[in-house]
Amino acid sequence: MPSPKGAFIWYELMTPDPAAAKRFYDAVVGWDIATDSVAPGIEYRMIVRSDGGNAGGVLTLTDDMIAGGARPIWLGYLHTPDVDDTVEAIKADGGGVMMEPWDQPGVGRLAMITGPEGAPIYLMDPLPPEGQPDAVSDVFSVDRPQHIRWNELLSSDDDRSIAFYQRHFGWGQEGAMDMGEMGQYRFVQVDGVGVGAIMPLMPQTPHSIWNLYIGVDDIDRAAEAVKAGGGQIINGPMEVPGGEYAMNVIDPQGASTAFVGPRK
Repeated sequence: MPSPKGAFIWYELMTPDPAAAKRFYDAVVGWDIATDSVAPGIEYRMIVRSDGGNAGGVLTLTDDMIAGGARPIWLGYLHTPDVDDTVEAIKADGGGVMMEPWDQPGVGRLAMITGPEGAPIYLMDPLPPEGQPDAVSDVFSVDRPQHIRWNELLSSDDDRSIAFYQRHFGWGQEGAMDMGEMGQYRFVQVDGVGVGAIMPLMPQTPHSIWNLYIGVDDIDRAAEAVKAGGGQIINGPMEVPGGEYAMNVIDPQGASTAFVGPRK
């Protein structure tokens, strides 16, 4: 069965320096980011896990992209079998469209939208790999290292964001953690699986953004690798529900991300 609508099926790091990103993330996570591009017309490298699977891709930001406003960032892709219809519905519902639907040869149909809070995210109706018509994405995992394990939206209007993703992508919203004056940290589900949370925008965060938690095998080893590699730890490692530890980080090129894993 294909991934359900609204599932996270791909992740992408946009960065101006893919070689530096490789040095940093390979050391922190255990990935082996490819050195060769796989896409015509753009520089796009695959993020390869130690099990041989892919964790996502790295898009090189060109000078023209940066001049047009692009900045280092991690983005997710939501499975959307009806990209064009979904984009039109989003336009009518207060969302934004950053990139109108287009066909990427060998990949599928894509678009880039924002929710009502303004945080960008991709939509994707993928073409299955050759000879694998029933292939299902495995880039997200609730518990495995070298996968994205949690998708967190910091939103300037968390009520509207929750309603938006429920309405257009069928997400569930069950359970919450009280953060006191900071509000509620509300958990979201896709097809019954907890994939992340939506929370109010923090005072130190200038705009709404998706924060992706990458799984690591040892949070303390990863923290040392972040510091040795020129990254900045914003907070943590701190214990999270379930007994593991998480930390929020800015990578050396300026993309914000997070890591989660056990303490050994």
